[in-house]
Formats: sequence, structure tokens, C-alpha cells
Amino acid sequence: MDEQEFVRTVAERTGLGREEARDLVTELPEGLAEAVRRGTTDRIERFGHKDSVRRVAERTMLKEEETDRGVRTVLAVLREAISEKEFNDLMAQLGTDFSQAMKPAG
Repeated sequence: MDEQEFVRTVAERTGLGREEARDLVTELPEGLAEAVRRGTTDRIERFGHKDSVRRVAERTMLKEEETDRGVRTVLAVLREAISEKEFNDLMAQLGTDFSQAMKPAG
């Protein structure tokens, strides 16, 4: 999955426009954004899920609820775009806060 297809998929699943989805992807913490672009997890800067959502919302001017949905969707699409091992490595580096955010509500 290339970056363009990734952005289109995020836009479709979140209901955001493509530009908003592209902004969301580019404003993710650098390690996660790089993972989206290259499918690797060389370097991750640690933020908790809520702090990451707040930071991305500030940069994109989206509401925090839209940003939260977008970040979760980006992670879900990323899960499909890279190998299971790479995704599990990424989630381990992001920490349990992100892992909990990926669990379905219920």
C-alpha cells in the first residue's frame, strides 16, 4: 500500500476529506508518520495516545474527537499496510496506551 492509497483509505474510513487525512498522517508523531510512509519503525518518539491526539488536533485544527477517530483509523489502516510483525513492533514501541486505544469499545 503506497502513501496515496493509505491516505485515501484513512479519508474514506474517517469521513475526512483527503487533504484533512493527509494533514492527519503528516502530523502524527514522527516515528509513526515515518512508519506510514516507509512501513518501518526505526525511531519512535513516545507520547501517550491522548497527548498525541491533542498535539495532532492542535496542528491540524481538527476537533479532538475527529483527531482521535483519525489516529485510531490511521493505526487500523497501518495494521493492514505493514506486516503483522512490524505492526506489533510499532505498537510495542508506542506503548500500552495506544494498544488500549486500538481495542474495540465494549
